Amino acid sequence: MSAEQASTGGLTPSQLADFWRDGYLVIPNALPPTTVEALLAETHKLLDDFSLSDHPMTRFSTGEKSDHVGDDYFLSSGDKIRFFFEEDAFSPTGELTKPKSRAINKIGHYLHALSPPFASLLDPARNPDLLGAGTSVGSAAAGHKESHPAAVARALGFKDPRCLQSMVICKQPEIGGAVPPHQDSTFLYTDPPSAVGFWYALEDATAENGCLSFLPGSHRWAPVRQRFVRAADGKSGTEFIDNTGPRFPVGDEYGGNNLEWGAKQADYVMGEVKAGSLILIHGNLLHKSERNTSQKGRIIYTFHVIEGEGTTYDERNWLQPPAEGFTKVYRTEDWIQSTKKRWTTEGLR
Repeated sequence: MSAEQASTGGLTPSQLADFWRDGYLVIPNALPPTTVEALLAETHKLLDDFSLSDHPMTRFSTGEKSDHVGDDYFLSSGDKIRFFFEEDAFSPTGELTKPKSRAINKIGHYLHALSPPFASLLDPARNPDLLGAGTSVGSAAAGHKESHPAAVARALGFKDPRCLQSMVICKQPEIGGAVPPHQDSTFLYTDPPSAVGFWYALEDATAENGCLSFLPGSHRWAPVRQRFVRAADGKSGTEFIDNTGPRFPVGDEYGGNNLEWGAKQADYVMGEVKAGSLILIHGNLLHKSERNTSQKGRIIYTFHVIEGEGTTYDERNWLQPPAEGFTKVYRTEDWIQSTKKRWTTEGLR
């Protein structure tokens, strides 16, 4: 590790400056090929092994104006591994038009705790061979302790980072749906906003198969205007409501430009990346992806971190913490031992 990296806990000063300026940061080669292969193998196993016999065939919807996911299968998925279908994977009469492994939009939302290969990203001591070794962030041999999520979170200023959800997003060939401009803090709101997304490409993400696009700097002027919450008044499902709490993280750098919410298509910057790359995404940043009409899929893994110290997590948020609380990114020895015991007693791989 270089002296420059040691000063920031794994991100260089120039990387940090880019993140705070643009609201996102691309780190090539953040995972070695062996890790990418292991995570892809786990993904394909999950897609092949889940059962349709008792599945409610929940479809994942992306737009604010469409009927978003809101059934119990979705709302109770915060401590489980569940499967959500692409909207366009069904015929007009409701039958699947694709094999189940080619019809899933995403797998979520507790992979970071229940799937050992994915959990290893947050706790490499549990599988030291998975991450390998390296010498510098973004190097060809990266995937080492300096680019570990805990080191990155520390560099970004988190005091008690908590991982609250994780997902594999498949962006299936021919039917992978577009995701309109959005902010992650709309869905994972804390008071004040604190979410940061860790987005890992497990396959190349290109313009052809629906890579991400970003509106650079929008995290500094785009407020969190709405929140995605559980429906009020005893109703089932979810809804978008106006945000009456803080709309920006703490800091004078936010909100001062008073620019409008809307932005032209040309203002977005395309984020084509190779497999193994990590993209960090500020919770207020506007980003999107286009429909995948190509013959090549785009599997990625993403998890989100919020600040556990000095913020409030609202009980109306669609995602509620499991009994043991959201997963600590900075692990203590007591936590490691208790988790090892749980894995043994529950027979997890």
